[in-house]
Amino acid sequence: MRKIVIALSVLMALTSCVSKKKYAELEAKNKETQDLLNSCTVKLNSCLEEKAGLAATAESYKSHNKDLINSSKDLTVLTTKGAENLEKSLESLKEKDLKISRLQDALTKKDSVTLALVTSLKGAVGINDPDIEVNVEKGVVFISIADKLLFKSGSYDVTDKAKSVLAKVAKVVNDKPDFECMVEGHTDSVPYKSNGTLLDNWDLSVKRSTSIVRVLTNDLGVNPAKLIAAGRSSYVPLVSNDTPDDRARNRRTRIVVMPKIDQFYDMIEKEMKKQQK
Repeated sequence: MRKIVIALSVLMALTSCVSKKKYAELEAKNKETQDLLNSCTVKLNSCLEEKAGLAATAESYKSHNKDLINSSKDLTVLTTKGAENLEKSLESLKEKDLKISRLQDALTKKDSVTLALVTSLKGAVGINDPDIEVNVEKGVVFISIADKLLFKSGSYDVTDKAKSVLAKVAKVVNDKPDFECMVEGHTDSVPYKSNGTLLDNWDLSVKRSTSIVRVLTNDLGVNPAKLIAAGRSSYVPLVSNDTPDDRARNRRTRIVVMPKIDQFYDMIEKEMKKQQK
């Protein structure tokens, strides 16, 4: 019996020793497994966080992509509208260019006809005489005659030579029975020395104008109802009065032929017909 007890005690001791060793091994494996589990848990959590971040990014990209698609549609609409507006603008510009071109052509023709009209009038009053100038401005015909062709210095008596010049002017005026005609006297700035009859350049310019009017009506058959006598003294000079030549230019009689606008264009039309022949 004692031997049995001893044997059992030895066996229990051995069994106890083996169990502790196994336990230690299991304990170590358990710790290793726990560490591995903890590590996996951390990685899992990290992956979950990363997944959530990627999901949020994906949603942001989807939203951005949607905005881009909408913007692209808007841009397409805007581009289409822009192209339509550009086309309309180009058409408008073409129309304006055409109008400008037509106006330029009209002005060119008008200038050409006006020049022809001036040339015709110059031919009537002495185109080769540098002391007679003919201009057409805004439907008004201006015939300017230097005083040396009409008067002696300081005088308002019309010379015999002047009457031949005025005869040509009378022909132009008489050819246009519906036109009015103003005769303007102009002097230089040198003060006129009063002779008891005339006081100054105003009197001289007016007296020269009335002298021309009397020749046109009494000697050359111009209807006096068509004529206006006016004096401008020295206050509408062509050039400065600094030199004798300039003062001579300013001393002049200007005959202003004033047709009504429809009459002026009738003159233009006649000149155009002459050019076309």
